[in-house]
Amino acid sequence: MTPITSASALAAELARGRPPVLLDVRWQLGGPPGRPEYEKAHLPGAAYVDLETELAAPPGDGGRHPLPGIGDFGAAMRRAGVSDGRPVVVYDGGQGWAAARAWWLLRWAGHGDVRVLDGGLAAWKGPVESGDVRPEPGDFTPRPGALPLLDADGAAALARRGLLLDARAAERYRGEVEPIDPVAGHIPGAVSAPTSENVAEEGGVLRSADELRARFRALGVTPEGEVGVYCGSGVSAAHEVLALEVAGFDAALYAGSWSEWTADPGRPAATGADPG
Repeated sequence: MTPITSASALAAELARGRPPVLLDVRWQLGGPPGRPEYEKAHLPGAAYVDLETELAAPPGDGGRHPLPGIGDFGAAMRRAGVSDGRPVVVYDGGQGWAAARAWWLLRWAGHGDVRVLDGGLAAWKGPVESGDVRPEPGDFTPRPGALPLLDADGAAALARRGLLLDARAAERYRGEVEPIDPVAGHIPGAVSAPTSENVAEEGGVLRSADELRARFRALGVTPEGEVGVYCGSGVSAAHEVLALEVAGFDAALYAGSWSEWTADPGRPAATGADPG
């Protein structure tokens, strides 16, 4: 099953009998909270999920967006109406990062039918509604471990034995700028693979599966090889994992990412365009 859905396909699905659960996960790094925008306009029936408090634990040594406690995550998903036997579609404002974080968490926690609205709310041409939706509680029970997850030691090892992709902007990978975290550079051995290059220049939707497959193969991804992805705090990297799945490749997520890596001053950092 494809991990994405188009706006037109979702509109047709909503017009039929039992629609999927819709989750609005609008969020921007360093931007204003997403809930006010959600309350102005959202897909009919969509419940709001807050990335900072429901899709992440408080910042700390585990990074800026550590994975939420599994009990807390399950409770948040049930409040949003998520059930084990009902499909889920998640969307954000259009960038796709926050929606991919929700997609990855639900898939990792064992939900088998989760898709991202390709292009997010910006691609939606159907009706919207305002206000707050309080759905009937769902019955989702998390069963973590359905997708591969890396810790810092695992990411370091994978960078040497397989392929570790750095999903941040190329200038952050090279260490030329670092606007957020305390150390510039990248995990030694990682390869630069900015998430932004997975998206079409117009429309904000993912590139085709063929285009993504060609891109990742050029970076060294193979069906037999082991692949991991990290970013600044585990959000845009989830979008890269999503793109890899669309292209037909499995990948592990280093959820703590660079923000966790640099929290330990004993961990090395490489700079420049070479993996190091």
